Amino acid sequence: MLKKNPLLKVLFEIDSDADFNQKALAVFQYQYDHVSIYRQFCDALGRKAPTHYQEIPFLPISFFKTHKILSDEITDEELIVFKSSGTTQSIRSQHYIAAPEIYVDSFMDTFSKQIANPKDAIILALLPNYIEQGESSLVYMVDHLVKASNHPLSGFYLSEMDSLIQAIQKAKQEDKKIILFGVSYALLDLAEKKADLSGVIILETGGMKGRRKEMIKEELHQVLCDGLNVPHIYSEYGMTELLSQGYTDGTEYFTSPNWMKVIMRDVNDPLSIRKEGKTGGVNVIDLANFYSCSFIATDDLGVQEGNRFKILGRFDLSDIRGCNLLIN
Repeated sequence: MLKKNPLLKVLFEIDSDADFNQKALAVFQYQYDHVSIYRQFCDALGRKAPTHYQEIPFLPISFFKTHKILSDEITDEELIVFKSSGTTQSIRSQHYIAAPEIYVDSFMDTFSKQIANPKDAIILALLPNYIEQGESSLVYMVDHLVKASNHPLSGFYLSEMDSLIQAIQKAKQEDKKIILFGVSYALLDLAEKKADLSGVIILETGGMKGRRKEMIKEELHQVLCDGLNVPHIYSEYGMTELLSQGYTDGTEYFTSPNWMKVIMRDVNDPLSIRKEGKTGGVNVIDLANFYSCSFIATDDLGVQEGNRFKILGRFDLSDIRGCNLLIN
């Protein structure tokens, strides 16, 4: 039985940048001591004693495809594994999860604060490819939200567009928020049916998964707004390698929870951090990733302003996969 680290009791109680910095440095020290591949990476860079979270080395996200990123305190019997979505030609990232309850605490808190309390909502999901491929962190999250909503209309709809539309029409008769998680290509299929989803919060989780031609986000959202009769499309920034998410509020900007921070690195000098408002490569600090790696250099390009950030696109040659990672 895994003995929980005392740090886990306070990670979700961060209330200031100074507090975040202290917790981030403590998590770094734990992971440097216990995650061997991360320690080797830090040693190779000569960065073993950061004094601020911006000085902490960020592990390239591709390592989750080639290495087992996991604390040496964990045994295989304690694990579940999440795998990224992708095409049949791509190698799927693997995230080894030692304490699923950390993930549950993270997404329940963030979703409740940024979108809705699941108990007050009807939650529907149009995520066929994630279910077909299996081992999806997104499906795991949405399944928990569906169960937490405790409503008979909540649930997953593979490619059952007519059944989904009927469920939404029934849901509109109740005094609850209606939330639809949908992968981009399936939402486009729904939009082509001219389904009236007015009043529904549509959370686009991104990616065509090889089913349709990639579109820039602005074009995709406009097509969905027109086809589904809604003023905004909302988005989730999440991925297999992260146990935390950010959501948009109808604008282009995502908001991070207090235990997650997004900062930009110089694309020509990955060890240098860019100032707020400057475009750069997206580095994510996700302290919920306690038993794997909390400091990840993603393949995304973006801009950060305070605890909000905007995704502009992806580096060339990076895989087309994950949640809300559309080509620009």
